[in-house]
Amino acid sequence: MKKHLNSARSKFTILGQLCNLIPPHLVSSLAKEHKAEGKARTFSHWSHVVALIFGKLSHAFGLNDLCDALQLYSGPLSAIRGATPPHRNTLSHANQERPSQMAEDLFWRTLEHLRQQSPGFGGRRRLSGRLRRFQAAIHLVDSTTIELVANCMPWAKHRRRKAAAKAHVRLDFHSLLPAYVVVDTARESDAGRARELCAGLKSGEIVVFDRAYVDRKHLKALSERGVVWVTRWKEGMVCDVLERKAVPPEGKILSDEWIALSNGLSARRIRALVEVDGKEREMVFLTNQLDWAASTVVELYKVRWEIEVFFKQLKQTLKLCDLMGYSANAIRWQVWIALLVHLLLRYLAWVHEWSHSFVRLFALVRSQIWQTLDLPEILRRYGTAGGSYRNMAQPEQGFFPQFC
Repeated sequence: MKKHLNSARSKFTILGQLCNLIPPHLVSSLAKEHKAEGKARTFSHWSHVVALIFGKLSHAFGLNDLCDALQLYSGPLSAIRGATPPHRNTLSHANQERPSQMAEDLFWRTLEHLRQQSPGFGGRRRLSGRLRRFQAAIHLVDSTTIELVANCMPWAKHRRRKAAAKAHVRLDFHSLLPAYVVVDTARESDAGRARELCAGLKSGEIVVFDRAYVDRKHLKALSERGVVWVTRWKEGMVCDVLERKAVPPEGKILSDEWIALSNGLSARRIRALVEVDGKEREMVFLTNQLDWAASTVVELYKVRWEIEVFFKQLKQTLKLCDLMGYSANAIRWQVWIALLVHLLLRYLAWVHEWSHSFVRLFALVRSQIWQTLDLPEILRRYGTAGGSYRNMAQPEQGFFPQFC
């Protein structure tokens, strides 16, 4: 048994193995590109990134919690390419002063590096049902709101007594990885960001978005570019019905109409019964695709739920809602680091053929964050149905990560 335990050991901690997926010298080169070398000089850029990654993995409650935990583990921390623990004011200053564009570029270049290292990562996955025959790229567009404290953040004032930031995301449905992200205040409407999010779409590709992103001029521009779009009917829209198609009397499709919107755009309006939380609801869909079966359009809109799952992983699992800094720059740092941690965990799951959920992967990594165990090996043999239970999380580790 002792031999087996030794075989699962590594010279790096779990945190170190995760951080080592980031290319060496990438952070320092980004600091030079963005002329950030003089920002918070006593605290290296690499230490800053590692500290924020640890904060997301450990569910740190605030700056004091994060800094105290890293001070306790300064020895293992130094083994992660010489990272050092910060003081509270130092970390707060770095979040506020270092350009968040560094974190954004770090995410995209790490994604590019991982795809080059493992060409299959982020590729097409097998689809089920009617969607199996789709060869075109499918994009999901939506946003998530991050509630903030209004009296601390006048820059993010959203309503009279509320403040909020918002992350707009275009998610690649085949890889479930972000293809475009915008982090800004919640003051601007979703429709105002629609053109920017869809700017990179090519002819023949498909985009699915909620009715909050509906802008008739933008819908017409997408149609002229050859992009197929599927969305929900927005109240207040005016149209002329050009043709009504026959629908089965006993089916879920209630009506299928070819319409002309007030700006002259020809579209298709489908009214259908959709099951939501175990109950059937009537919904109205809008698309510029006139040839597909109405049921295919409805099923295509249903896959928009995948981006809701993506936001749930960020906000509930990675605790994006727990913030350590409230300036606009600090908020962007934390959003991009949360996306980076999500990317690294997804890469681990793909490389080691992880068959469990993202939540279980996160729980495993979080519970063993300072252990020097071989992460690939424990991912391959993890499970509650059989084998060793040594890697299962302990209740106290979920709440006091610095004392595990």
